[in-house]
Amino acid sequence: MKIKATIERVPGGMMIIPLFLGAALNTFAPGTAEFFGGFTGALITGTLPILGVFIFCVGATIDFRSSGYIARKGITLLLGKVGFAALLGVIAAQFIPDEGIQSGFFAGLSVLAIVVVMNETNGGLYLALMNHMGRKEDAGAFAFISTESGPFMTMVTFGVTGLAAFPWETLAATVIPFLLGCILGNLDHDLRDLFSKVVPAIIPFFAFSLGNTLNFGMLIQSGLLGIFIGVSVVILSGSSLFLLDRFIA
Repeated sequence: MKIKATIERVPGGMMIIPLFLGAALNTFAPGTAEFFGGFTGALITGTLPILGVFIFCVGATIDFRSSGYIARKGITLLLGKVGFAALLGVIAAQFIPDEGIQSGFFAGLSVLAIVVVMNETNGGLYLALMNHMGRKEDAGAFAFISTESGPFMTMVTFGVTGLAAFPWETLAATVIPFLLGCILGNLDHDLRDLFSKVVPAIIPFFAFSLGNTLNFGMLIQSGLLGIFIGVSVVILSGSSLFLLDRFIA
């Protein structure tokens, strides 16, 4: 059976399809993890530990002596994405109250929501797309892009812009696995080769567990506002990254 090949026919399928399956499980059988418990429950709900391993392995793939093209592209897209999200957050903070918008079409929208959706990057989806549509060097920028997968960059954005403050322990706990991976990967290239092979393999696991935190009812609840935000991310953030990639990276 060509299961992997079939999944990869969908752009970003190794991320999207497990995410969809996790959401389907949580929608139609939300008590599955509690019912089975043990390893099965951990596999379904273990988003944080799985992401911890993922971030560690991503850190190990970063070579401090990486080629100029890979480093330039990765850092340009990373800083562009974070910088644009920070700019929108600062602007939004001038108009949106701390508790968010409470009524009307934009009810539920907050500065945190704007920064999170604009700042987040699906590293797994990027890798899946680049492996099919880009050059090998483009896929190599995945190591930099993936540093936005998770809360760290969002927390840094809020801290730098003064929108919020986080205890140093929280920031450290987020970045330590990534730094440990970087250190080990650069001290021993064999370890880098070992952990780099884990990165694409672990994507469907954290996608599935992440999907299990969602349900199809959220799609209905988000309504037109959710669609509007999703389209806005593609247009605003996507356009800025396209220009950076076209003229700088």
